Amino acid sequence: MNLSRLCIIVSSINNPISKIMHTSYSPQLNTAANTALLAGKSIMRFYSRLENLKIMSKGFNDYVSEADQESEKIITQALLKSYPDYKITAEESGSNNTESEYEWFIDPLDGTTNFIHGIPQFAVSIGLCKNKVPILGVVYDPFKNELFCAEKGKGALMNDKKIRVANCNSIKSAIFGTGIPYRKKDHSGVYIETLRTMMDARCGSIRRLGAAALDLAYVASGRLDGFWEFNLKPWDIAAGSIIVSEAGGHISDINDTNEYFDSGNVLASNINLHQEVIKTLQKNLI
Repeated sequence: MNLSRLCIIVSSINNPISKIMHTSYSPQLNTAANTALLAGKSIMRFYSRLENLKIMSKGFNDYVSEADQESEKIITQALLKSYPDYKITAEESGSNNTESEYEWFIDPLDGTTNFIHGIPQFAVSIGLCKNKVPILGVVYDPFKNELFCAEKGKGALMNDKKIRVANCNSIKSAIFGTGIPYRKKDHSGVYIETLRTMMDARCGSIRRLGAAALDLAYVASGRLDGFWEFNLKPWDIAAGSIIVSEAGGHISDINDTNEYFDSGNVLASNINLHQEVIKTLQKNLI
């Protein structure tokens, strides 16, 4: 199978991807990808006039904008039209009442804080799970015009190119992404101890980019060697996790179990680096 044929149109920021369709991939993936593109166009319209953007507070250091809400409306309407029997769980509106083995997890604008401050690091994230197991995912960065896609057993792509995780096997030369706790209920103590452990292990470098779905996509494409974060939500993880897996990576919680989807505690990298990080954490933290 020629994986690169998934994306028919690939272009620069000034000439955005318009539509994709390929019969080698499921209708669900094509629907998710094209829906993400539509949502991305809406987001960029709001981004061009941030001075007029309406922003609301959901809680301590937790915000939602009209861009989030409009993007979520576009996505939920499109997915419901194509798959009315599937359950949908979205960051802003929660879950519908549908009972189904299939469930969409939607983050309509991952990186809202970046977005409202004009920092161009944000994305649309759409993942589909079957019985709580991710089976396909799309992460779309509308500013950089980068579309990350994956489906179980069919590999991972960024636009028209197949992507793979980096082959870095040592913490000492690895670049990691992470997230810094910012809500009152986040467990900052555990995070600080984990950060100290990684720094004491002479980690190559650590980045806090502000959009977990993109961080996972960056691991999948080899831009980051690894990523860890705590207290993520299913809509943060669903799409990115399958993209990492299909790019040859390994994802777990920090106890090296597959309960990351429930706990929200995530560690992703290639398998060799992953095992070194787990051993380091178990020796000094867990």
